Amino acid sequence: MRHTILNLEESKIREVANAGIGRSDVLAFWFGESDEVTPDFIRQAAIDSLNRGETFYAHNLGLPELRQAIALEMSRKHPAHGGGHAAQPIGMDRIAVTAGGVNALMLAVQALVDAGDEVVAVTPVWPNLTAQAQIMGGTLRTVALVPKDGAWTLDLQALLDAITPRTKLLIVNAPNNPTGWTLTSEEQAAILAHCRSTGTWILADEVYENLYFEASPTGCAPSLLDRASPEDRLVVVHSFSKSYLMTGWRLGWVVMPPSMTAAMGKLIEFNTSCASVFVQRAGLVALERASEVTPRVVAHLKACRDALLPALRDVPGISVATPRGGMYAFFQLPAVDGAPQDALVVAKQLVVEAGLGLAPGNAFAPEAQGWLRWCFASKDMARLHQGVARLRTWMERNGGR
Repeated sequence: MRHTILNLEESKIREVANAGIGRSDVLAFWFGESDEVTPDFIRQAAIDSLNRGETFYAHNLGLPELRQAIALEMSRKHPAHGGGHAAQPIGMDRIAVTAGGVNALMLAVQALVDAGDEVVAVTPVWPNLTAQAQIMGGTLRTVALVPKDGAWTLDLQALLDAITPRTKLLIVNAPNNPTGWTLTSEEQAAILAHCRSTGTWILADEVYENLYFEASPTGCAPSLLDRASPEDRLVVVHSFSKSYLMTGWRLGWVVMPPSMTAAMGKLIEFNTSCASVFVQRAGLVALERASEVTPRVVAHLKACRDALLPALRDVPGISVATPRGGMYAFFQLPAVDGAPQDALVVAKQLVVEAGLGLAPGNAFAPEAQGWLRWCFASKDMARLHQGVARLRTWMERNGGR
């Protein structure tokens, strides 16, 4: 077996969850998903598809009607393309449907990274994003966001300096998991212009773009698609998981240059062949009735965020900033003897001793040691307050550690 695979680091999030899964007394906020079930009309679309006998293979790139619906939705949200070029809608010739957002990300990395290629990633970030480049044999360099008063910000010049003509791929996730950091339109313009000059591809994980709490004319976070031309070296990944409460369905999509689409279809064939038809039918209905799902999801997440953050700030020693997007509160534990606490150790202790399940910050990057991630996508906001009470009690009992 390849040494790269044998040496892959196991998920620290899973390591914590495995210590508590099956315990009914644990309040679990470790995974990045809502505890609300998929809306019934989306589930019914899949049931109807199965009842029609749609149990066969589909086109590698996805059902044409779903690709068209995705293209229309992306064009609606990102109408001004080209950064000075004439605005053009995103065509279905730029869309591939995938078996989940993580599959879309892996496909993009497989398509773009050869062994030995330099890959730059902005961290902290969901660990799959950096692991995928390493699986392909890429040489990974990271540029860390800078924490200040509980908020994480980008040193734009440091990122631009790290991207050189040797850099094959830049990986950026915004709105960011776990920090909630979001790129500004000005930062996106600078990154895109710089990557054009170095010939660097950009892989943008924008699966949280709809989960955005700031004022926006399109109801979503700024996207690199807002400034890119169709043939820019830009691949944007999306998922049905977060915005449509469909995490377990495994359905996502890629927006890419049209010249890349045929090759992506071949790559999908050698990975999964296609996404399941009945799942795609559910996705199509989710897009058609998005106005009944996504605004409600976002409003509820904002209410959850606005309930959790003040409660966390009220716990002595906790430092946390308000995320502009996503579904996570990323907070810093008090240092002990001037050093950050081991987040993995603390997270495991919280499961065993407090019945509270959180994700350790060092799962996302070494620089996030001493931080914990709390997914606040909870149907019952009383659970959030109960969780904070458990955290407070545990910290008081352990002297803030």
